[in-house]
Amino acid sequence: MKTRQQRRQPIDSDLQKNREFLADEIGLGESFDLVGKEFTVAGRDALLVGVDGFMKDGVLLFIVDSLTHLSREDVLPKPMNSLYTKFVGYIECELVDDMYEAADEILTGPVVLFLDGEEQCMVIDSRTYPQRAVDEPDLERVMRGPRDGFVETLVTNLALLRRRVRDYSLRVKLATVGARSQTDVAVLYLEDVANPDTVAEVLDSIEAIDVDGVSMTDKSVVEFMTLGRSRLNPFPVVRNTERPDVTAEYLFEGHVVVMVDGSPSVILLPVTFFHHLQHAEEFHESVLNGTFIRLLRYFGVMIAWVGTPLWLMLATNEHLLPDALAIIGPREPPNLPLLLQFIFGEAGIELIRMGLVHTPSALATSLGIIGAVLLGELAVEVGLFNSEVILYVIVVALAYFAIPSWEMSVSLRLCRIVLLLIAGLVGPLGLLIAFLFNVLLLALTRSWGIPYLWPLLPFNWSGFVDVIYRRPVTAMRRRPSVLRPGDPTRADEPE
Repeated sequence: MKTRQQRRQPIDSDLQKNREFLADEIGLGESFDLVGKEFTVAGRDALLVGVDGFMKDGVLLFIVDSLTHLSREDVLPKPMNSLYTKFVGYIECELVDDMYEAADEILTGPVVLFLDGEEQCMVIDSRTYPQRAVDEPDLERVMRGPRDGFVETLVTNLALLRRRVRDYSLRVKLATVGARSQTDVAVLYLEDVANPDTVAEVLDSIEAIDVDGVSMTDKSVVEFMTLGRSRLNPFPVVRNTERPDVTAEYLFEGHVVVMVDGSPSVILLPVTFFHHLQHAEEFHESVLNGTFIRLLRYFGVMIAWVGTPLWLMLATNEHLLPDALAIIGPREPPNLPLLLQFIFGEAGIELIRMGLVHTPSALATSLGIIGAVLLGELAVEVGLFNSEVILYVIVVALAYFAIPSWEMSVSLRLCRIVLLLIAGLVGPLGLLIAFLFNVLLLALTRSWGIPYLWPLLPFNWSGFVDVIYRRPVTAMRRRPSVLRPGDPTRADEPE
């Protein structure tokens, strides 16, 4: 079966045949939202076709009104070229000579003008998309800083980014993904900064996507782009963000950005493990406060990763505890094994989270209180849970939600559950081996050729300082060397 890009059908000079083609191929006259307006231009029959929900009525009314007053002499000798060059003053328009291309344009949003006797049609991009207001992303809120976030419309997202990146070298390459969905995908990069090999690899991976539709937008595109690269690896090799300011900063560093129409989240690549742990809040605070927030977040990451497995291992192997930590572990024999308590606790936290996602906002607070407080307290009172288990499950949940990258937090949750099972079933040695396996997996992971644990492996002193210390903006004069940027400097060194 040929794709629409591979099929060609020249535009017929007979307007009725073009109408029949659109009726057969896209359902003109059958689908109520496909609108075909017939009128007369310079004594010839004309047809204007578009999708009702995408049309700008004011622009189309002006165009139709101006064309209906033309005489035959006004458009000679080539009527369609004359309309294009003289009488249609709208900026975004072009001439095409293929019916499949015209049909694709209609379904994408522009309106198409056909003229009887002409073997070309005019595409007038007067579309407007239904969209929600630009607002702050729920997952990436900051106390100080911009409150705008990406929406589901690609053109709006590009405008939000262009507002922050007015660089001559910013390039936006557009591709279409999905034989049926025809989803627009934009690849953005700074031409003189981003590594050309990385850009070429990203563009090739997008062009190689062969599927009828990408209904899950950016997530579907990421899975195709990373096919065979991370199928069994829980750690994300790209980062998602809904903040234009974060996206602009990644562009300035030399990363590549992928935007998918229909998604408020953009894809940033290549990235390391530590990119997932950075948050815009750190850069809207003073240097010391930002560094403190960063170090505290790293501590929370370790708790979310190995907190409960480590406690379970120590509580069930009291001979490993020094006297100073003798308080760890239940004072009385538990009614349920500690491993089962932790598994039920993890499941309970996830059920509460999923319940909050599907609960109306007016009831979400009540559900959170019922799930987190009342159920936990009742479970302790009836003897199913130990109070110390409840405490550590809640602490781990708090650390889990403090990770800026949702994808990374989910990955660490999966690793924690596996470590928890091994700690309870195998013991200390099994936990140590499993944790080292996690670290080895991180060390072997690469994101578009970039070592995932850089700047730890391979070690880079300057990058390591940037990971630990929130460097002042005035001192950020060089781009990360691991990205192999075309222009490694961001500012001249002070004399």
